[in-house]
Order: sequence, then C-alpha cells, then structure tokens
Amino acid sequence: MSHAAGDAAPHGHEHGHGGAGHGTFEGYVTGFVLSAILTAIPFWLVMANVLDDRVQTTIAVLAFAVIQIVVHMVYFLHMNTRSEGGWTVLALIFTVTLVVITLTGSIWVMHHLNTNMMPLSAEHVRHGMP
Repeated sequence: MSHAAGDAAPHGHEHGHGGAGHGTFEGYVTGFVLSAILTAIPFWLVMANVLDDRVQTTIAVLAFAVIQIVVHMVYFLHMNTRSEGGWTVLALIFTVTLVVITLTGSIWVMHHLNTNMMPLSAEHVRHGMP
C-alpha cells in the first residue's frame, strides 16, 4: 500500500509537533534553563567556598552533574521508556554498566599495582626487610 504526500507516516511514526521523541521549543528552553541553573549552583559552591569540607563540595558537585546528565537525556536526547520501544534506555543501562565495570576494574588494578610495586622505603632497607 502506497502513501500519498498528505497521509500519516508509515509504522505509526508521527512527524511534526507532539510526535513521540520530538522536542518542542518550550522543552528545549526548559532544558536550557535547568542546565544553566545546574551549572551555576556548583560553580557558586566552589567559587564562594560555601561548604568548608572539600569532600562535601565534591559530592555536591557530582550530584549536580548526575542531575544535569538526566536533564540532558530527557530534554535534549528525548530518552524515555516509550521511545524506540524502550531500547534507548536498555542501551543506556548497558553502557553505564560497562563504564562502571571498566572504571572500577581500572581503579582496583592501579591501586594494587601501586601497593605491590612501589620501591622499598629507606626504613625497609635499614632493617633488611624486602
């Protein structure tokens, strides 16, 4: 069956405003405003030294970074559980899993190499310890 120029797109895909996976101007503006806020707050936290503890500041900045990643995925990449039959979210989960395994394994290997391969200290040499 052929489709005329004015017919709906095949396979249930809608084009234009309101179609699944298509952004609107308001959505892009909302995403931009949220991204600007989620960038300005960590900048302020660091530059004004709001939190005296560096660990707390680092955790706060990382939390804002994670929130900003979610904002970008929703408002700019249009990722949700409905688009592409949920395959985009499944691909994201797979990618995050691989990245976590790779980073964790790399840090583990580097830590153990640092622990086991460091040269002997002068204290160990004086006491005859290998």
